[in-house]
Amino acid sequence: MLWIFWLVFAYFLGSLPFGLFIAKIGCGIDPRTEGSKNTGATNVARLCGFKYGVAALLLDIAKGFIPVLMASQYSHNWMFLSLVALSAVLGHVFSIFLDMRGGKAVATTIGAFLVLAPAATLWAVIFCVAVIMLSGYVSMGSLTLAVALPVLALFTGSFGAVLLGCVLTIILFWTHRENIRRLATGDENSWKKK
Repeated sequence: MLWIFWLVFAYFLGSLPFGLFIAKIGCGIDPRTEGSKNTGATNVARLCGFKYGVAALLLDIAKGFIPVLMASQYSHNWMFLSLVALSAVLGHVFSIFLDMRGGKAVATTIGAFLVLAPAATLWAVIFCVAVIMLSGYVSMGSLTLAVALPVLALFTGSFGAVLLGCVLTIILFWTHRENIRRLATGDENSWKKK
């Protein structure tokens, strides 16, 4: 029964649409109807400004970090912690507050994985940022992070996080399916473009 509590708690926290709250309160914009029509930090930053995007990013990271960190004080079982992390990510993607819609879950994935495999996560974030800076595409950096997480978890000795990393890779590629299509056709938006 306690496992169920933690999974529900993680899902609920993951469902909180902080990007929507920040955009509406901070600049009076609904990110679901503007820009990329996404509640994530990238769209919030484009619509409202850098500081709002950073706030959304940090809160979305916290949605994954907090429930997994709290659950790790209850149990060190890798399967349990992986399910808690997965619940937080699924809450972000399928939010109960957004009619089972949501964001792309990159930040929430980072937060959850940071507890389970901190070294792998930090290196994956470095690769992500490097690809974004070099390519100009946030989505390409996000996909790089998605692929890097399970590989780096394996190489840094966080073996229990490898399976979760593989599952999250699939989820992140699915949430970025439209970005992948636009990258393939050359229609993806670049942050370098004015």
